[in-house]
Amino acid sequence: MKKISIPLTRLVPGLIIGPASWLGPYIVMNSLFLPSLIQKLDAPNKVSLVALFSTCGMIVAAISNMIAGAFSDKTKSKYGKRAPWIIGGSFIFMLSMIGASFASNISFLLITWMIGQAALNFIVAPMVAWIDFAPEDGKGTASSAYGGLGMALGNNGFNVIGALFLSQFRLGFIVFGIFTFVGVLIATLIVHEPSNLDETSTKKKEKFSLKNVKLIFPSWQIGRDYYLALIGKMFQGVGNFAITGYILYIMTDFLHRGNQTQSSIQLINMIMLIFGILMGLVAGPLSDKFKVLKLPVGLSTILLAIAALSLFFLRNNTGIILYALAAGLGMGLWNALDNLLNLKVIPDQNRVAFFLGVYNLGNTITQAIAPVLAAAVISLFGYSGIFIVSFIFSLIGGISMLSIKSLKR
Repeated sequence: MKKISIPLTRLVPGLIIGPASWLGPYIVMNSLFLPSLIQKLDAPNKVSLVALFSTCGMIVAAISNMIAGAFSDKTKSKYGKRAPWIIGGSFIFMLSMIGASFASNISFLLITWMIGQAALNFIVAPMVAWIDFAPEDGKGTASSAYGGLGMALGNNGFNVIGALFLSQFRLGFIVFGIFTFVGVLIATLIVHEPSNLDETSTKKKEKFSLKNVKLIFPSWQIGRDYYLALIGKMFQGVGNFAITGYILYIMTDFLHRGNQTQSSIQLINMIMLIFGILMGLVAGPLSDKFKVLKLPVGLSTILLAIAALSLFFLRNNTGIILYALAAGLGMGLWNALDNLLNLKVIPDQNRVAFFLGVYNLGNTITQAIAPVLAAAVISLFGYSGIFIVSFIFSLIGGISMLSIKSLKR
């Protein structure tokens, strides 16, 4: 079976526009419009309802991500195996967000939001597998485009525009839902995935059995390096989100920044955005050129550990700047290269989207685990305990990545 390869001139723009088009609108709707609408519909219970939506969303995302990846891997069409699911997911996501804008009660809002969560993951799981279409000497560049530039734009580029719709948040759901569909459609047309109707699988079709269900995830002996990468991502995620999830309270209650709180947070975000874009531009091409991958990814999590210690020991402007520099460089490297590293250690190349989808669940799950763990640590040891947790978890994440054997460096 000849492997599909798409030129970087088409793939890179698609890998920047695509993730920015789904992640940016989702973050705006999740952080601004959804809480605003929940408050409008049931203000007395808004805190518990936001937690309910978050928990349900995490469960739906976890399940739909794996299903989307598995379906995508098995698809044959004149438009390729990824494009039909990506376009279909973005269209249903748009419809569900338009539906959410008309919600008159919490139950209807919850239903439309969960449909949107499921549809969103039918974009995410197949789209990240576009990286596998890059030529062998350009996969680092493709990974940087997706994680370093596309995700950076999605994470940081939409909140300013989204804030303009706060007084008209129902309209915001519609506008950003449409933006997702149009942006993802444009990215898909640019990538122009070729037909895979003539693709033949090297695996024999087997009857359904309990044994086959167990083989969905390979044994440790077969999938060792993949599991080490997954463990590394989980620990890195907790180490990162333990601090970022409580950054406001860290500034007010731990560092006592007072009226400098907003400017301190803006400074951190600005430095991290600059490093994110910079690493998105250079990390992938340098990785391709020097054939180095494991070391920078492992270093990225260790930089997060150093960042945590800088705030723990230097509780002043210098500590804040050192934290932003180390965390910015670490997250920039991580976002640019971690998907590529995972692509290299996938145990079954016939199920690329499935394993990439599971790997990317590390983002969802750790965002749910980290605040709970951090809250428990704060109650026992105060805010200083967060930095020790972040240091230990980030360090374990880095050691796990560096323990991968199939990649030399």
